[in-house]
Amino acid sequence: MLWLLLPLEWLFIAATAIRRWAFKQRLFKTEHPGVPVVIVGNITAGGSGKTPAVLAITQALAQRGLSVAIVSRGYGGKVRGATRVAVDATAAQVGDEALLLARESSVPVYIGHKRAEAAKLAANEGAQLVLCDDGLQHYALSRDVEIVVMDAKAGFGNGHRLPLGPLRESLPRLGNIDFLLQRNGSDSHSAMSVVPVHLSHLVSEEQRSLENPEIGPHIHGVAGIARPERFFASLKALGFTVEEHAFPDHYAYTSVDFEALRDKPIVMTAKDAVKCAGFPLENAWVLTIEATLPDGMIDRLLKLCGLQSVATPNCKAPVEEEK
Repeated sequence: MLWLLLPLEWLFIAATAIRRWAFKQRLFKTEHPGVPVVIVGNITAGGSGKTPAVLAITQALAQRGLSVAIVSRGYGGKVRGATRVAVDATAAQVGDEALLLARESSVPVYIGHKRAEAAKLAANEGAQLVLCDDGLQHYALSRDVEIVVMDAKAGFGNGHRLPLGPLRESLPRLGNIDFLLQRNGSDSHSAMSVVPVHLSHLVSEEQRSLENPEIGPHIHGVAGIARPERFFASLKALGFTVEEHAFPDHYAYTSVDFEALRDKPIVMTAKDAVKCAGFPLENAWVLTIEATLPDGMIDRLLKLCGLQSVATPNCKAPVEEEK
């Protein structure tokens, strides 16, 4: 029955091609903030590992002594105009991914429906480099470097464009990017290792080792992300027996969602955690993961941006399991 979606796929292909052509011909306005702009995005819909990549790149650049800012649309939040995200904001206000980035990155995060405006605000407030979370197809923001993140195991699905397949753009688009990061890939030039490192208590933020977490083998796994099955698989690989609870991506939790889950410990993703931190969940934990970038990537990135580092590099960043 998927063939019934073919006309919609053709319409999507035509619309995206016309839109990109219009930007190339400068029929639509593009803006640049005056400092290097690095786009971290994907050509597939959701679940590629983009958030761990953004956090790892951000930490690596900050450790080189650069003033970095992250720009995000703030999907799911109420804010429309360009603004800086406060760490005590709510996901309902600024979006779950933007709030996660603000709390985990230790650098300023700016959101705006128009990313170019958010990037300009970041530059005006001292950013030497703007790292744009998503936005590969947001051509209104001019960019200096494009990084595409993909899941090496999932690949590009059936090779079709939305809605028949997972692709936002055609595969030849990869020939125009600067870096390809493959989550848990095997190629040393593009592989981005993503592995779990510990559990953090939702309320107290106490950390527990995965070798001996002391929360018991039977748990509730909670995931409101694009690919919840991958999160559940990672929990099972750690030795847990998981009762799976998958919610829609960007799901707005309420405490009622957890009333029937009090018989066993709950383990969730960080994207879920920023929406659940105020709930009375005394036995809820967040799985933290660590992303490692390919050797030499940051040096190449800085060269493309015309920047130099002033500190010792380190390309590892602990983050929480994301979409």
